[in-house]
Amino acid sequence: PLAAGDGRFDLTFAVPFTHRVRFTADVLGPAEDAALVELLDGMPGVPRRVLAVVEAGVNRSAAVADRVRALAARHPAAVDLIDVLVIEGSERLKTDPTGLLPVLEAIRDHGVDRRNYVLAVGGGAFLDAVGLAVALAHRGVRLIRLPTTTMGQGDSGVGVKNAINFFGKKNWLGTFAVPWAVVNDAALLDTLPDRDFRCGFAEAVKVSLLKDPGFFDELCARAPAVAARDPAAVQWALRRSAGWHLAHITRGGDPFETLEARPLDFGHWSAHRMEPLTDFAVRHGEAVATGLAIDCLYSARKHGLPAADAGRVVRCLLDLGLPVRHPILQDPDALLKGLEEFRQHLGGRLTVTMLRGVGDPIDVHEVDVPAMRAAIAGVEDAVAAAAED
Repeated sequence: PLAAGDGRFDLTFAVPFTHRVRFTADVLGPAEDAALVELLDGMPGVPRRVLAVVEAGVNRSAAVADRVRALAARHPAAVDLIDVLVIEGSERLKTDPTGLLPVLEAIRDHGVDRRNYVLAVGGGAFLDAVGLAVALAHRGVRLIRLPTTTMGQGDSGVGVKNAINFFGKKNWLGTFAVPWAVVNDAALLDTLPDRDFRCGFAEAVKVSLLKDPGFFDELCARAPAVAARDPAAVQWALRRSAGWHLAHITRGGDPFETLEARPLDFGHWSAHRMEPLTDFAVRHGEAVATGLAIDCLYSARKHGLPAADAGRVVRCLLDLGLPVRHPILQDPDALLKGLEEFRQHLGGRLTVTMLRGVGDPIDVHEVDVPAMRAAIAGVEDAVAAAAED
């Protein structure tokens, strides 16, 4: 046993995690379902118990519940499908904590334990809420995510966060939990409306600006093809985006955000404020696009980002089919309250990420409010200038 003569123990320890991410073309179909089945670790010869939770909108458009049942029927020796729970999703699921109850009740009623699996199929907001319920039950059940949006496949679905909105604040109630696995399946994107399809690529722009100038250059060049849903361009962008997000989580040294900085939230302080201000009429990706424009224009004013690069960011976002301006920008005071909410969410002093150049982020602890107001007001002119190019 350890002995502490002075009555104190201060021990540093590490917990090993494996972050499993797969890209597939049609993982619920018979030609490729082995990629999902092989992720179910368990005793040889004993089928793995699986509770599927499917977003209702996705089920209506892609018959996911039936496809999951068919997959289980094809693999009876490996998969014991306990139930398929279909619940409504979207951002509304994140605004009411009672939305977690159907998932928690299903886990309780079916005796799902820590060695069983919850297979969650849906968009980013849906996965956030279901992931929180799964992380709370038994202090954590094995979760396999199948994101059905570009936002989920390129960013949030491969992350380690789960949360719902509470007290009118974005992601106020949540936890960090590494999923057992994530499967990014191309077929699950097929029925996604164009507006939602394009939203996820705001996060690709974000991570390219932070991590990889070459990725940003190529994303600007391929943006029209991505917006037009060209399969090769889309998969290239999603894999690069997911890869950089994964690298930051697994190799960045702060996967659970215990330090001051949250670089992957570049452009998000205003985005998180915009969403509740518009009663979530603005999609997360659309709000991030606007937030990126604001912070790039501010970085050009205060931190040396070349104005031409700020203009390229706005042009790239527009080419991706993302709206950059919004009437809410006419009320900068309401938007600026997001800075304090951002500080409170992390704790300590304000820390936001800005850019000195593409691929050259910096952490700043003070914001020049008049300059930020000017950046907010400048979005309209930047959009007009980009449209003329």
